[in-house]
Amino acid sequence: MSNQKIFKSRPKRTTCTFCNLIVNKKNIKKHIERRHSSVNADVTANHHLPSQCIDRNNGIFAVGRTFSGFSNPIHVQKCTWGNKHHVSCELEQCKRAAEFTRRSGLMGFQCIHVKSISYCPISSEPDITLKEEVLSDMVKRKWISENTKKICLVRKQKAESESCPLSQEVSLGNGTSKICVSVLETSISYYSRLGRVIVCFDKKRNTWHCPCSKPRNSCPHKSIAKWHLNQTQPELFLKVRSTDSDVFDIFVESGPQDIHSTEKMILYPPEKKDLNTMVLYLLNNKKLPAVLPKDLCSPQNMETLPKHLIPIETFCTVCPGKIPLSDPILISQKAKIVTFTGILEDVTTYCKRCGLCGHFYRYQEWAEGLHNFDDHTILTLHLCTFLRQSVQNHTAVGRALDILEQTNQKKYPNHDSILHGYLHFEALTEHNYNFSCVHCGIHPPVVIMDLHKKGVFSMPVSDIEDPPPQFEGHVDIEEFWQSVDQEIVCRGFLQSNRENPCKVSPSYVKWAPWIGPLTRASKKVLNTEYAKLTAKKSVVEQADIDISEERLSSELMNLKVDALRKLVKECGVDSKGSKMDLLLRLREEMKTRSTYDKVFQKVWGASGGWAVIMCPCGIVNSVKFNIRAESPRDYADMLLSFKHFPNVVIYDFARGLVTHTNFREPERLPFSPFEGRVAAATPENIASAKRGELKINLSWLQIKKDPPDLNGHPATGSAEHYALYDTFHQYNTKDEKDALRLIGLVPELCGWVNSQIVEQLFSGMRKNNYFMNSLSPASHIFLMRNILHHHNEKVNQQALEDLKRVSHGDVTLDAHGKATLVHVNIPKDVDMADHCGEQCEALTMTSNLMPCRASWTLGVHHPLQEQLVNYVLDEDRPMNELIVKDGQTCLTRENFVSLGLRREMDSMVGNACFRLIKEIFQHQGKDVYIVDLHIPPTWLLPSSCDPFLCLPVCCTAHCLWTIDRINRPGC
Repeated sequence: MSNQKIFKSRPKRTTCTFCNLIVNKKNIKKHIERRHSSVNADVTANHHLPSQCIDRNNGIFAVGRTFSGFSNPIHVQKCTWGNKHHVSCELEQCKRAAEFTRRSGLMGFQCIHVKSISYCPISSEPDITLKEEVLSDMVKRKWISENTKKICLVRKQKAESESCPLSQEVSLGNGTSKICVSVLETSISYYSRLGRVIVCFDKKRNTWHCPCSKPRNSCPHKSIAKWHLNQTQPELFLKVRSTDSDVFDIFVESGPQDIHSTEKMILYPPEKKDLNTMVLYLLNNKKLPAVLPKDLCSPQNMETLPKHLIPIETFCTVCPGKIPLSDPILISQKAKIVTFTGILEDVTTYCKRCGLCGHFYRYQEWAEGLHNFDDHTILTLHLCTFLRQSVQNHTAVGRALDILEQTNQKKYPNHDSILHGYLHFEALTEHNYNFSCVHCGIHPPVVIMDLHKKGVFSMPVSDIEDPPPQFEGHVDIEEFWQSVDQEIVCRGFLQSNRENPCKVSPSYVKWAPWIGPLTRASKKVLNTEYAKLTAKKSVVEQADIDISEERLSSELMNLKVDALRKLVKECGVDSKGSKMDLLLRLREEMKTRSTYDKVFQKVWGASGGWAVIMCPCGIVNSVKFNIRAESPRDYADMLLSFKHFPNVVIYDFARGLVTHTNFREPERLPFSPFEGRVAAATPENIASAKRGELKINLSWLQIKKDPPDLNGHPATGSAEHYALYDTFHQYNTKDEKDALRLIGLVPELCGWVNSQIVEQLFSGMRKNNYFMNSLSPASHIFLMRNILHHHNEKVNQQALEDLKRVSHGDVTLDAHGKATLVHVNIPKDVDMADHCGEQCEALTMTSNLMPCRASWTLGVHHPLQEQLVNYVLDEDRPMNELIVKDGQTCLTRENFVSLGLRREMDSMVGNACFRLIKEIFQHQGKDVYIVDLHIPPTWLLPSSCDPFLCLPVCCTAHCLWTIDRINRPGC
């Protein structure tokens, strides 16, 4: 038999019309369903996530995270027996979705993980009891240390006392290359919100993963998982050894030619007051929309770009009446349009001038896809958006332009000019800078605060003037940030920023943080940095300088010996000796303010970094660019400028913040009760907190107080305010009373609030320091606020998409800025004067509805009811849209449509049923007639309508029953 080669046909490929991804043709349907379908399949017996029971006593299950691909399973608790009923999913996005649906009135929401538990298979296998001799053998083989063995045995005793399994292998049918083990955790944290942790072992790579530690570091959970697998599957450990170390430590993550005269006595660009007028005109009339049309942001063909740029204005907007402008006046014939793919040269730019007031108008039309910076450099909107995304991804504008130059083999204009052109573009964009979260709203009840001390700008401290004696720290936030925008825009008319009449320099009198317009109490905010200059005699002020010197001393420790020795010489101190000798001498010398300022300027680059206040979702609510070293005063300024003081503040120096803030506001004590602690500072409470036995429930963090407290927070209804330590600084304090400032004491916060969300933000922002720190003060604060704004928008947009995926409906923001479902609105085009008004409000509640002839009698045209009925029965709208809500009763469109529309009756079945019923009743001497099934029966008492109106005319003569009519007034 001859050998024949068998050739397989090449699989057919096709392109997805949504994302242009090339996939196999047989997979395109599944790809669209998974990636581009907004409709999620329901959880049924044939379509659900795999699950496994882990703890029978507490109702804890391991459930697959997603329907496709391997991912570590998650823990879900559904305990509906005993004294403590609890149903919860440990995923943050599921918790937020539940809160969102509860705000929208849908009380019965369950995520797909909780729903899938209903189809969890029953297992009769007993829990595995881990043997101590297996653990001892692991110590002999030097897989773990003796200290780790003791920790494992302590946790085993803990599991036995709580009658729950110490470890449980999770097998959800995800393949054989990875093994997951659910391990008991003795404390609640962000990685163990239900008291258990998933440890994953990759057999191919011989690696262990636990959410509490880095991949190559050991932890108790990994050791217990090894113990479990070594007992149940010892063959896994015959040939290979673990790759992670067995050192169990407590981790503490820790800037052409200008035409000055085209006609006699005409000067362009204008100067002084005329220049300010032109800048304000651009800011008020030439703003770009925050969301640009996609066609303008796409790459443009340079052959289609205009080469003559003339302003479109024909009449003066400053002078009253219609004053015509002059003919176009030439500015430059050598302007350049800078695009993503190259340079368009020899572009002509023009301006126009009012002959009456002298006001100039230049080309500034974004509708043509261009942005004019200085009449010589014009950027395309596509290039501007590219530079925006480069900055958002920690790439300097100069580096991005270097890449374009090397790619396009063309020399671009001066990079500083393009940088200022990009800032000019952002200043003329209609950003709202609302700095609010769609989950926490405009008034977050829980905030987290910290300082990015490496984000600084050059600033000679000695040049800052002292404030006048009458200055009390109140700054107009809108006026300040308007002046920053004016400086950025004014650069488009000047060759050097030194000549800028709108230049903003650091000042104690005019230097404001940024707080969202709806979050702050008024446009007057606090900035009391000037108080850091005065002598500090009180306890509060002494605490301020102590923490500042402590932070500065820690930074000195990071300096190399040569840099430290040079600094010591500049301060006039003996520079001989070891590094520690130098530090001690310098620390003693820093007690004087002049030396302190010199050291601070050398180490920290003059400015004091920027402080932020964030919500637990990762949204920046406020940012303050410090002129001097950080202290609790900076955060107190922002908090006291809020319209509603947060209920819980998390900060790394909570005690100092409370003391300082309460000292400034002694009449109302912002942090109370218990001076911001969660309980009274009694010896019993302190001891109980140190043992981890004290739990203080703040239930109003989840469900608003009813009735709310006087001056209570709008989100929680509570007037209580606490200051707690973040998890990495909670053990750094020396005051034993601070044991009552731990997040772990509050179950509503423990595990659900990531106190290191600010550090996670800073870890990305540190990548911007190499170009941000070289900017001028105004450019630095303007660009940083812009970066944080785009960061907020990205996080909020992702959150809204997640909520839309859950609700399958339109999502809007309520009065407090929180996401909620769109409710049904009555059409405004219907004249309601003859139909309904405020007097009918009580009668339209479902609990008060009774039959009424005025609305139920046949033949009466009621346009409002027709529109409402058509809206409710519209099958093209979402079936889960909330239609009726009365108390705890909620009805969706699906409930109404499922009653059956008239056209859905099968004629054959309907006729057969009718004939059968008719024969039965005629046999009894009664007549049978068809009535309108959509008219509710009103024959049961109490009744106020004549049911005969619902029957054919021929029926009324043969009726053998009578009905007592009960008429209501107005019917």
